[in-house]
Amino acid sequence: MDRNVCSFTVLFQPPFWVGVAERWEAEGYSAARVVFGAEPTDAQLYEWLLREWHRLDFSPAAKGERQVKERKNPKRALREARAATRRQGVSTWAQEALSRQREQEGLERQSQNRQRQREEEERKYLLRQQKKREKKRGR
Repeated sequence: MDRNVCSFTVLFQPPFWVGVAERWEAEGYSAARVVFGAEPTDAQLYEWLLREWHRLDFSPAAKGERQVKERKNPKRALREARAATRRQGVSTWAQEALSRQREQEGLERQSQNRQRQREEEERKYLLRQQKKREKKRGR
């Protein structure tokens, strides 16, 4: 059975608290980052996730092998969960996905700036041509 898997990690990156959402889907792995500012409580996080999860801007999906999770002893799972909450940092998958997203946004911004610059140059060229015609007509 192929399932979508999601996780949400909250960590402190001075001076703000940051949340990193990761998800595995059929297309691949993607991640999103959100800055909270002050430390959110568990209730605030739960409410925020219910309200804002669908609005998160996830990075483009990266091809990759999905991590297979096998069933574990509940006590072992509890110990590992406790250890994971003590651990600091974000997975390298999330960092790569977020950097790809930043790169894609930068490329889009560059293309928009180029287009705007071309339009401005065209407008200035047409204005010069019009002035030249008017000058030739003696106006």
